[in-house]
Amino acid sequence: MPTSPSWTLVDTTPCELGESPFWHPQEQRLYWVDIPGKQILRTNHGAVERWDVPSEPGCIAPALGGGWVMALRHGVFRARQWGGALEHIATLPYDTATVRANDGKCDALGRFWVGTIDETKKAQSAALFCVDARHAGAAIVQTMADQALTANGLAWSLRGDTVYWADTPKHLVHAWDFDAQSNTLSAHRTHLQFTPKPADWRFADTSYQGRPDGAAVDAQGNYWVAMFEGARVCQFAPDGRLMAEIKTPAQCPTMPCFGGPDLKTLFITTARHGRSEAELAQYPNSGCVFSLPVEVPGLAVHFFVDGAQS
Repeated sequence: MPTSPSWTLVDTTPCELGESPFWHPQEQRLYWVDIPGKQILRTNHGAVERWDVPSEPGCIAPALGGGWVMALRHGVFRARQWGGALEHIATLPYDTATVRANDGKCDALGRFWVGTIDETKKAQSAALFCVDARHAGAAIVQTMADQALTANGLAWSLRGDTVYWADTPKHLVHAWDFDAQSNTLSAHRTHLQFTPKPADWRFADTSYQGRPDGAAVDAQGNYWVAMFEGARVCQFAPDGRLMAEIKTPAQCPTMPCFGGPDLKTLFITTARHGRSEAELAQYPNSGCVFSLPVEVPGLAVHFFVDGAQS
């Protein structure tokens, strides 16, 4: 059974679907997004600031030299100031009528990886893209993986030589060997496979473990993954062994990240969009962000690098 720790509520106004948290080390701030709310949010453990954006933000990352890069439904954009103008970087090759950006982050060399979600839930049109804007001229967009339903769980191993990527509805976490210099994936394998959701499942049925959503890696190389509808965050060793399960204060945790001055605070975003009245009565703070102290620190966020900073 998962342990039941004492989580701290970071914000009191819930998102519909909180996602893509990261800790900014220079600013000592936590950032995250509300996808259907079309907002980017941030806090330094004080008031929460909110930034309205023109379409659903799937993910966001800090940029070298200041500002951020973000993947919205209709493209990838760079912003230099909070609430400021959005500079178009790239358009990803998908139909925005049925596909949008979802989970993503930057790799160690400053490329922005963006996964997508197939909103039809049946066409397997979700994919994983890499946006390389480190050089002069137009950004290079490369398809790294495809044939998915919902891209999630993106993370790199401690040495950066393995890429993890989840397809949430398939209850599956992929792994590949990764060559950062050539930006190539090889030796595909199944890293984690979870039991599918029962057809008649209700949230009170704790036998369902949930399915893999967002993820992060700690300083020992362990893979932490939010188990959507499983009310838990799981920690897995590099060889796939389950090391810990931590019960969460929402049925639907969406993504963990590590932050705080020593990177020993675990943050999780959560969801309330589309959840039942009974579930929200039991988990009234669904959609909020929570924090928990942990013993092993996480890894610092990677920054986006564009041509002016490379």
